[in-house]
Amino acid sequence: MVLCTQRKPCMFEICPLCICSSEVSLSLLDAANDRDPVVQEQVRKSILTLGKQQPDKILGMCQDYLVKHLKLATGHRVIILQTLELIVQFKIDEISYKRIKSIISLASDEMTRSKEVVADWQQAASSILVAVGKRYINDIMEEILSKFQPGVLPHLFVVQTLASLSESNVYGMVPFLNAILGTMLPMLSMTKQDTMKCIFASALSRFSESILEYLANLDKAPDPTVRKDTFSSEIYASYDILFSNWLQSRDPKLRLTVAEALGSMSHLMAHDKLEEQLPKLIPTVVSLYKKNSEHYIISKSLCQILEASVNMGSRVLETQIDNLLLTLHQEVCAPVDYSNPPTVKNHNEVLRCFSILANTFPDRLIVFVLQKLENNNERNRMGSLAVLRHLINSSTSLMETKKLVILTSLRQPLSDQSNKVKKMVVQVISAMAHHGYLELEGGELLVKFIVHHCALPDTLNCGRHPLDPEDVTNEALRSICENTLHLFTTTVGRLTDVLWPSLLCYLTPAQYSSATTPLCKSLILLGNKKKASQEPNYIISFSEQASLPSPYVLMIRLLVNAAFPFRGRGRGAPSLRLLCVLSPSIHPNTQKVWETEIPPLLSSLEESTVESLNTKSWEDSLLELLSKTLVAVSDDRWSCQLSAEATHYLPTYNSSLEEKSFLYKCIGVTLQLCSSRDAVRKQLQEVLVSARHADAMERTGVAIGVGLCAARHFGDTLAKLEDFSKSDALKKASGIFGLLKDKNEVDIEKVKSTLILCYGYVALHSPPDQLLSKMDSNILKGINKHFNTKDLTMKLSLIQSVGLVARAVAACVQRQAYVFSKKHELLAVIMDFIKAEPADTIRTPIRHLALETCAVLVNLDPVLTENENFDMLSSCLASVYRLPPADSPDGGKEDELLSLQEREALYTDMFGALHDLLRNVLARDLTPDGLQSVFKHIEVYLSSKLDHERERAVNTTADLLEFYLASLTVKNMVTFHNLGALLGRLAPRCTDPSPLVRRAAMDCIYTLLYIQLRYDGFALDYKDESVESLITLREKLNNPDHTVLYRTCSELTKIISKRLPQQQLNTLIFMLFEGLVDPQANCSRASSVVLNTLLKNRGAGLQDLVPEILEVLYIRLQAISEEQVKVAVAQSILILATQHLQTVINTLIAYPLPFDNWICEMWIALGSDSTLASQIMDMMMEKLSVVAPYVDKKESMLRPGVSKVATSVPLAMTCALREMMLNGQTADAVVSLLPRLFGALLVRLGSSVGVQLPKDINSNSLGPERKTSSKAPAFFDVCGVAVEALRILLARAQLDEVVKPLDAQGAWEKMQDQQRHVDGVTMLARAMAKHAGPRLPAIVENLCPCLNNIYECQRVTVTAFFSELLNHHVVTELMMMDVLMNSMMERISDTSATVRMLSIRGLGNMAVGSPEKVNKYAKELLAAMSSGMEEKDDPGKRITLEAMTGLSKVLLYLDKKNVQLLVVYIFMKIKPFLESENDEIRSTSIMLLGNLSKFGSGEAIFKDQIHNVLVSLLLHLNDPSPQVVKASKYAMRMFAPVVGSEQIMAMFQNHLHEDKGLHYGEFINDLTKYIIQDFPGMLNFYHITVIQFFKSNWAEVRAGAAMFIGFLLGNLPEEYFSYMNMGSITNGMFFSFAVVCFIF
Repeated sequence: MVLCTQRKPCMFEICPLCICSSEVSLSLLDAANDRDPVVQEQVRKSILTLGKQQPDKILGMCQDYLVKHLKLATGHRVIILQTLELIVQFKIDEISYKRIKSIISLASDEMTRSKEVVADWQQAASSILVAVGKRYINDIMEEILSKFQPGVLPHLFVVQTLASLSESNVYGMVPFLNAILGTMLPMLSMTKQDTMKCIFASALSRFSESILEYLANLDKAPDPTVRKDTFSSEIYASYDILFSNWLQSRDPKLRLTVAEALGSMSHLMAHDKLEEQLPKLIPTVVSLYKKNSEHYIISKSLCQILEASVNMGSRVLETQIDNLLLTLHQEVCAPVDYSNPPTVKNHNEVLRCFSILANTFPDRLIVFVLQKLENNNERNRMGSLAVLRHLINSSTSLMETKKLVILTSLRQPLSDQSNKVKKMVVQVISAMAHHGYLELEGGELLVKFIVHHCALPDTLNCGRHPLDPEDVTNEALRSICENTLHLFTTTVGRLTDVLWPSLLCYLTPAQYSSATTPLCKSLILLGNKKKASQEPNYIISFSEQASLPSPYVLMIRLLVNAAFPFRGRGRGAPSLRLLCVLSPSIHPNTQKVWETEIPPLLSSLEESTVESLNTKSWEDSLLELLSKTLVAVSDDRWSCQLSAEATHYLPTYNSSLEEKSFLYKCIGVTLQLCSSRDAVRKQLQEVLVSARHADAMERTGVAIGVGLCAARHFGDTLAKLEDFSKSDALKKASGIFGLLKDKNEVDIEKVKSTLILCYGYVALHSPPDQLLSKMDSNILKGINKHFNTKDLTMKLSLIQSVGLVARAVAACVQRQAYVFSKKHELLAVIMDFIKAEPADTIRTPIRHLALETCAVLVNLDPVLTENENFDMLSSCLASVYRLPPADSPDGGKEDELLSLQEREALYTDMFGALHDLLRNVLARDLTPDGLQSVFKHIEVYLSSKLDHERERAVNTTADLLEFYLASLTVKNMVTFHNLGALLGRLAPRCTDPSPLVRRAAMDCIYTLLYIQLRYDGFALDYKDESVESLITLREKLNNPDHTVLYRTCSELTKIISKRLPQQQLNTLIFMLFEGLVDPQANCSRASSVVLNTLLKNRGAGLQDLVPEILEVLYIRLQAISEEQVKVAVAQSILILATQHLQTVINTLIAYPLPFDNWICEMWIALGSDSTLASQIMDMMMEKLSVVAPYVDKKESMLRPGVSKVATSVPLAMTCALREMMLNGQTADAVVSLLPRLFGALLVRLGSSVGVQLPKDINSNSLGPERKTSSKAPAFFDVCGVAVEALRILLARAQLDEVVKPLDAQGAWEKMQDQQRHVDGVTMLARAMAKHAGPRLPAIVENLCPCLNNIYECQRVTVTAFFSELLNHHVVTELMMMDVLMNSMMERISDTSATVRMLSIRGLGNMAVGSPEKVNKYAKELLAAMSSGMEEKDDPGKRITLEAMTGLSKVLLYLDKKNVQLLVVYIFMKIKPFLESENDEIRSTSIMLLGNLSKFGSGEAIFKDQIHNVLVSLLLHLNDPSPQVVKASKYAMRMFAPVVGSEQIMAMFQNHLHEDKGLHYGEFINDLTKYIIQDFPGMLNFYHITVIQFFKSNWAEVRAGAAMFIGFLLGNLPEEYFSYMNMGSITNGMFFSFAVVCFIF
């Protein structure tokens, strides 16, 4: 498919620039039935696009496609047919006639192919025929009429198509209608189905409409001879069937369709026929209202019937009028749903019916409607008003004579309370205004009604839900009335004289105050219209029109309105503009001044909003306007009259105290400009007496008014106040016998409060040159006497008054020096008021006013002392900050509770006053020290656990810093020395849980950095790029995500680091340390983030502070509970270590031992960085290798022994290594340093065995407080530390397979035991050899130098480790044999017997671990073993024992050639040990004999040696040691082949098994027989040898000797006795006999 590349369309969209082809069209036709409706629509558009280009071709293709695909899905056919219709509609003029004919045929066939109704399909085909019929009506009719034959019911859509054609082509169809009606008429009787009846009825209706349209436009018709009577007979015949039969159907749809047809047909019926049918037709149609819910069709039909009846002048209609009016009235009263068009249309049709009837029966209709107006029913009245309005508008001439009647009748609806009715009344009044009703008598009532409802209050929410859709709110009604009044003013010219100036009457009454804005606007329009046309009544003569308010009252009213410009829907600007319009009428002199002064005020107002308008400034502007007006008028009499009328007008504002208060101010300004002192005194007296002193706002208004008056009449005002204070209004009357209080006592307190306030405002507004002289004698005297009151109102007035006096004095001080001697006294009173306030709630403005007063007083001399200042700030901050949030519940009495809005207002005022106080205190010492002196009171609240306290503190700080920056003037080189401390407090708050705190904290930091820039010499308007970036960071603080907050905090710290002077860094860091234990987890984490960022960026310059920093971190760690903060502190230590590694290590090493949990955490932290951990471990290993692990100390003077005492540094380093390796992140470092670490810790382990802790272990610790606890705890063990470190090392190096067996075998405990240490190390070596073979070469390489260490214990441990390694073949596999062999050979001559013993053991182990290497080292091995067996310095014979054990192992694998020459030599070496008292030596030597025997076979000399020891071995078969017995059995079994007797060999082989028992007597008895038999020549040797054992140390052996000699002699033949020395035998037998007797 080829598409235009101008845009990327749907795959089926065709751009007009694309090439049209059959393939494309067919593809589109195939795709027309896509499942996606969007695709379907796009396909239709594409085919249409092609059809517009080549209509004939595309129509033909579509036609062919439908013909070829007869079984096409219905939906598919519909889409194609609809597309055909569109092409025909757009391009019918370009389609060939031939194609038109074929399209007609296709559409007709498609429409009628199915006898069943398939609406979509058949409608699509019908629409094609209708589209073609607009141009080719004859061809269409030819086709359609062929299927519309007499006597046969046609297809439903044939009739519908005819109906549609009659609508679309009136002039083409009407000529055919007579014939069509003639054919159709018989069909009506044949029709049985309701659906078909509906189609016929609808067709008749549309036919009738077409005929009526044709007849109405005969001048355009092709056949002007057509007349209505042409169709009358057919129409009447059809009417008869429809009315008589079909209208009675139960199908509501059919009834409505028939009713609609009857309405249209009634115009075509003959007059006589219609007149005849009306008595039946009208009631029947009317009755349908009750049968059908849809009334529009019925009303439409009824309207047409009435219209036809009236047009022909029917007389029957009069008989129906009463019933008709009732029915129509019911319909017009029905609710109208404007969201439902049929109900609106029905309403309009019913009103048309009334209009039609009014033309014939006007009097009866008016009487009917006005009677219905009297009905109080809301719906009835609304319907009647709707009819009345319609009649006024539509039947003007008919209503002309009935105006007065209508005006009179409308009075009753005017008092209706329903807003719905009122709305209809307004609409009727609006209609009446346009037709001259309001100029008549009584019309003013209608105007008043409109104005009154322009002042409607807002609707109270009654909780109705859902609202009635027809419901009319007060707001809606008010808006309608305002629009109506505006309409009267602008479009109904005849009303100008009616409304001007009478509308002024509504401006001054209080009940119309809410209507001020529309009234003013209308009066402005009317006045300008009068002025423009220069009408004489433009200037109003108030004296001639008594009903109008006085010009003074009007002026006052409009000024007060303007004072609150956004009330009453923006009444300020209209009021001011109306003043300009009325200026000539109020006073001629006002015109010029108002034209000059008011426009700027209006401009200012247009630029303001309710929120942005400065109320005080605006009021001052209006008061100034008033003052200028009075000056311009320059008429004292006029001014006095204005003040008098304004005073009399005061009660009007009793329900609006703010406006009343402003009026008092206006009176005060007016009195200022009154020259008459009598008038002034009179008005002051009237104001003070008439005021409602119980209202706080009114009291203030009175006081301000009196104060303003004092500006010009200071003395008279003070005198009047003095008189008033002595008047009866302030005197208390005693009750009966003085026991009861007067009932007016409370009111008297309120009057006193007003008087106190008056003194304050008099002082404020008094002439500066007169104030100070009257201060003590008049003003303070009038105030001081009330200080002891407990009355709340008086307290408030006193506080306000003192504040006002202080402000007045402050203003005077600027002109002349003055020390306010009463300052301390007044301040003390105010502070007492503050302290007396409840700490848990706020219900009065006392705090706010007291703080305001303090703020003013602190500026006055004399200056407060430091203590006074401290107490004042502490009390004020505590009183404010500790209050609960404004929205927290108040547990007070219900009558004392304030609304949330009221509490919030009190809080706002209170904080504003507090900030003013703090700013004023700071302003007196605008230096870093002054800032710190204020901030120290605030900072304690910055870390409060309560959100609201933190929010308040940080907001206050932000305010102070902004003030400091704005006020700062740097003249000398001064440093902002507390920048670091302030930043340290504020930076962590940037992650506070409260978003308000976060943002305010960022604002504080922003300001602080600019303050620093100012101290650096930058201008106030200088903008620093990095500091400005804080604005962007501030927005990020709105995100509560902790990750975002900490990232933002880190970015903030980088900016701080960039701008922070070096000398401030220390303070900031140590302040951040305090933040680590902040109650808010977020802030403690933020402190750590800031701290770490600073250390990274600036930590390199903190070398001297590292020990102190670590000390503080150590202390803070003990208080930190937040895990994340602990992690961050660990990071801090890590950062310090990367910059000052040696200092950090030296500092931490010096902490007391054992390390407590927090020092351990610090060491663990150092393991977090693998590279750094490697460096630390490297340094420690280096240190461990050169520092003495212990020192020898005499135990005491009494005991000569020496004990090993650990040195502290190596011990501390071992502890440190242990803790570091607990950190999993040291794994890489441990693995890389494993050989060295293992070696160092193994050596350290060796040098820790048997070593004691020093008594003064922590004598060298840092800090005096640490030395006090120098005694080590009982669980702290030197060797245990090394063992733990070694175990952790193996675990961290992922050698768990090494650790598991050591744990299971108790190897760690053995390593710590001095007696079993070698065993433990052996187990360690064994486990390493089995599970850590690849690690061993490097470990061995690192351990080899340690064999030469001066400490025997270290050599012992290493040698033991090497010795066991040789027991495993891994040594050979890893080519360590030579190294280990050389190491063992060197240690044979070690000064330590233990080392020598272990080296011999190692050489012996080689035979087990690497037997294939034995012969290679045969010479060295045999020499070493021989040397070991000859060891002289071997008290316990351990070396000898190891030598023999090792030789046994070696002999198993030595070749004969390597041993043969040494067999006898070794034999001789072994023989002395056969009778050793040590069981192990005996058994080992015997085993060695057995192993040696394999090298003596065939050697006569070896045989002799065997016989030399045979008796000893035979006797040791009865040895008390089982171990020796087993060894003997093994040895004799081994050398049995060498003995030289087959019988003895067999006996040894069969009976001498280690795991089998032996009957020693029987065995010896049998053996002696074989000896006698096989070795007769050696009998004497045997008996001499046996006799030697009669003195053996073991009784069992002696008994065995006796048994042996006994059996030998008993079995000896007599001929052999000559060989025996019987004397020696008998001597030994006595001893043996005794032994045997002892045993048996």
